[in-house]
Amino acid sequence: MIKTAVSLLGFALLLAGCQTAEKVDYTPTLARFFLEEADARTIGATLPQSGVRVMVGPKPVLTEGDIVNVELMQVELGKCLMFQLTPAAARDLYRVSGSNQGRRLVLFLNNLPVGARRMEGPLAEGAVLMFVEVPDAALPALVENLKKTSAAVQRAAARK
Repeated sequence: MIKTAVSLLGFALLLAGCQTAEKVDYTPTLARFFLEEADARTIGATLPQSGVRVMVGPKPVLTEGDIVNVELMQVELGKCLMFQLTPAAARDLYRVSGSNQGRRLVLFLNNLPVGARRMEGPLAEGAVLMFVEVPDAALPALVENLKKTSAAVQRAAARK
C-alpha cells in the first residue's frame, strides 16, 4: 500500500516536472470586444479618461482568440490600434456590426474598458480601428504585448 502510494506520488511529480511553464518576455494582455446593449443583463463600463459610461452585454463578441495581429496606426484624428481578425471573426463582426448600427463596440484589455467605437455601418475589412484611452507614450509597448499575446493564443489554438 505504501509502495503504491510512493510510486504514484513519484509518477505524479515526474509528470509535473515535464510541464514547464513557457517563459514570456511580455505582459500578457487579453483584448475582448463587447457590444453595447440595454437590457437587464448588461454590465456598466466606464472609460478611464473621458468617464464615458457604456452598458455592455455579458459576453464578448470578439476575444483574444479572434485576433491575429495588432498594429499602431496614425490616422487623421490621432493614433489608434488596428486589430486584424481571423476570417471567421471578420465574418461574425460584419454580421454583428450590420445588425447593430448605432451601437458601440467596447474594447476591454485585461478586463478593463479602454475604448469604444460607434458602429455606423457594417465593418467589412476584417479589422477594427479603435482609439484607446491610454497615453500615447504607452501605445508601442501595449501593441507589442497585444501582438505577442495574440501570437501565443493562436499557437495554443493550433496545437489543439
